[in-house]
Amino acid sequence: MVSLDRFDIFRAVVEAGSLTAAADRLGLSRAVVSFNLKRLEQELGVTLLLRSTRHLALTEAGEQFLQHCVQALDAAQAAIDAARRDHQQLQGLLRLTTTPEYAQLRLIPALEAFRVRHPALQLHLSTSPAPADLIPERFDLAIRLGRLPDSGLHASELERHPLCAVAAPALLARLPSTEAADDPAQLGTLPRLGYPRLADVPVVAPDGSDALFATNPGNAVVRVDSASSLRAFALAGAGVTVLPRWLIEDDLAQDRLRPVLRQHRFPQQSVYAVYPHSTQPSPKVRQLIDFLRSWFSGHPER
Repeated sequence: MVSLDRFDIFRAVVEAGSLTAAADRLGLSRAVVSFNLKRLEQELGVTLLLRSTRHLALTEAGEQFLQHCVQALDAAQAAIDAARRDHQQLQGLLRLTTTPEYAQLRLIPALEAFRVRHPALQLHLSTSPAPADLIPERFDLAIRLGRLPDSGLHASELERHPLCAVAAPALLARLPSTEAADDPAQLGTLPRLGYPRLADVPVVAPDGSDALFATNPGNAVVRVDSASSLRAFALAGAGVTVLPRWLIEDDLAQDRLRPVLRQHRFPQQSVYAVYPHSTQPSPKVRQLIDFLRSWFSGHPER
């Protein structure tokens, strides 16, 4: 098997323009560089360089081999960097923020797995329904859901989840039939809940036309500022609303909530890792983002 060290020597000779200059760059003797170059040509069975007392010139085979040589060396270095990064122990404090519901049901299990991998790392998790101001509040990272406003923040998508229009069985019992829950007109006779933090949801009707599901309708009987409160009122039968599926998976499975407008196509809600544009993410932030993306891909909602 051909040694990658000889690839590196060949590349250095080409870039430096001479055996002597390559030897100086690599910290080797000229004789060692010449020996390894000759052995590489013998192992490949081709001449890579035409040598004269003053000049070196690549042969056609040498030009082709150089391209593959550079790719192989770069790939090898990337593999080494990735292995070192994966096993590097992180230290210090990492401050992050998200909503209470997402923290409890999705984020905390992933953070604990990350913390076990990096026991010298301290985590500070702050939860609030309202988005925190990252820079004044000195957060390294925020996990945010849904459409993001234009800002001086960099966003990296971590996962996506479907949005679902739902209501409690007791509320749906007021309708004349089960099918009425899929009819916007008949569903509109039931009370609605309001959640101003979520923008109106674009949906596709069964006939292919576009529509909007108002998340904070003017006739809402209750308005709340957190997803957990919205879910609680929905479970109590107070009204129809839309919620992310990761939050109500158990409620759907146990028939505490039922989907409505089932023939309409609701979008997916993206989850983002957000950090300031003005700063380069630290190794702690970069590794956590990579870890979360990998974790969520292997731990989808049930």
